[in-house]
Amino acid sequence: MAKRVRVRAPELIGKGGWINTGDKKLGLAGLRGRIVIVDFWTFCCVNCLHVLDELRELEERHRDTVVIIGVHSPKFVHEAEHQAVVDAVERYGVEHPVLDDPELATWKQYAVRAWPTLVVIDPEGYVVAQHAGEGHAHAIARLVEELEAEHAAKGTLRRGDGPYVPPEPEPTALRFPGKALLLPSGNFLVSDTTRHQLVELAQDAETVVRRIGSGTRGFADGPAAEASFSEPQGLALLDDGSVVVADTVNHALRRLDPATGEVSTLAGTGRQWWQGSPASGPAREIDLSSPWDVAVFGGRVWIAMAGVHQLWAYDPERRTVAVAAGTTNEGLVDGPAAEAWFAQPSGLAATADRLWLADSETSALRWVDPEGHVHTAVGTGLFDFGHRDGAAEQALFQHPLGVTALPDGSVAVSDTYNHALRRYDPATGEVTTLATDLREPSDAVLVGDDIVVVESARHRLTRLRLPEEAVRVESVAHRTQRAATEVAPGRLHLDVIFQAPAGQKLDTRYGPSTRLLVSSTPPELLLKGEGADTDLSRELDLNPAVAEGVLHVSAMAASCDDDPAGGTSRSKTGGEYPACHVHQQDWGVPVRLVEGGADRLPLVLAGMDQDA
Repeated sequence: MAKRVRVRAPELIGKGGWINTGDKKLGLAGLRGRIVIVDFWTFCCVNCLHVLDELRELEERHRDTVVIIGVHSPKFVHEAEHQAVVDAVERYGVEHPVLDDPELATWKQYAVRAWPTLVVIDPEGYVVAQHAGEGHAHAIARLVEELEAEHAAKGTLRRGDGPYVPPEPEPTALRFPGKALLLPSGNFLVSDTTRHQLVELAQDAETVVRRIGSGTRGFADGPAAEASFSEPQGLALLDDGSVVVADTVNHALRRLDPATGEVSTLAGTGRQWWQGSPASGPAREIDLSSPWDVAVFGGRVWIAMAGVHQLWAYDPERRTVAVAAGTTNEGLVDGPAAEAWFAQPSGLAATADRLWLADSETSALRWVDPEGHVHTAVGTGLFDFGHRDGAAEQALFQHPLGVTALPDGSVAVSDTYNHALRRYDPATGEVTTLATDLREPSDAVLVGDDIVVVESARHRLTRLRLPEEAVRVESVAHRTQRAATEVAPGRLHLDVIFQAPAGQKLDTRYGPSTRLLVSSTPPELLLKGEGADTDLSRELDLNPAVAEGVLHVSAMAASCDDDPAGGTSRSKTGGEYPACHVHQQDWGVPVRLVEGGADRLPLVLAGMDQDA
């Protein structure tokens, strides 16, 4: 076995304290003898949610040797609230201890630069691997097996139960509901996300009429009691009276027949879409990625594909899906559909001439016109957010998840992390606040002169009368709290570190197996080095006239088993080929230009930085 680079792991500290431990404080000394996987995440980040799902199988298979520790490191101000973190841990079914680190203390100690980041600590307390982004579960599983064998032989492996203590279940009718739909009957259909069900409520928005789905996480079609979902979200009504469901963690679109309760699958395979996968074709044969909302616009079902920062569309007649807008790059760029950038689109609402969308990670309200051009009404980018009314050019939201078209042509925005319902009027270009003191509103539906809001973190629907006058709210503006990296103006060597997992090599059968895309905010920060190439290292030239900004770096690497006998998959024709994996991550690195600053910027995609 090759000698492994090891660095002593810093202690796990966080002002918010521990969750899922029965109020017990954990430390690395008490975890000695176990393999510890530290998952740096934040609950706004869809890539972090993907990693939670990737880790579930590993967590179960190695439960007696591996302890997964989540370290919650907030991006948005709301995510620094302890109760919000407690809610998120339950909402997303996190079954391991979580350290609430609102001041990013442990994040800084481990020199983390991106959500999500996974750090592997061996039974003797040394860091042996770091992985940023998604797609690393297979590599970590193999490393865990190596560490189990190595430390069992040394006598330093300790088996047994982990420190996870599940919370007590709460007896509420709904649990973190996501989206709602007004049915022709006047009843409400609600995606009861955490319980993996759809719930029909009577017209009072409280009385449960029926539940659809077994209530257990799964992917099965059939009658209401037997069908299963995995964290369903968006709902849309089709002309034939059926309902399309965005079955988010199953990466699928499902169909509900409200008359019979029968559930079937319209689109998706149950597998997550990765770069290089087909992006159009027969709906049941194409992978999707965390569809978060759906809306009918121009005869097609548009999909807020949060997991890849795109909009897709499902054609009910042809039963096909295809990309409708977005490049998969994360950010805020308007223009023709094929060139636009989004950041976790999470809410959709259609009118005759506009498809409105809540673009959550840019805290933006955007829209698509019938010709397919993308426009931004409110929002400036990934790092500015807050609660500010007034002219749209300077108004601010904080991670909105829902948008609702109003009869007068304006739209209501479920401004989730501001706990508010906001309004944007295209006629005046003004943003106002309709209601406050909601708790993580994620959607709203119109019912006559009322608007019924999904208060996700209060586990209920709340009926409000649409006010004639706006609520007065004191303006607040924020930027992300991550400390900027001090770099020298001029030449900066960007080095994305990728070491193929043991037993694998870069997949070069069809050309280059790596890709690096670099841009900046503001654009004038980069004098040289912008654009895409296949080399994971690049020389950048930073403009000394720009004091600070953000470097946007997107990296991808594909690796396959070195020995086909070591881990193969079988093709449709029966032949075997090496199992291959895609590793990818987007970084937004705040930088401050100072004389004497660093002239090298290392970003770890997978492995260890040998020059650190």
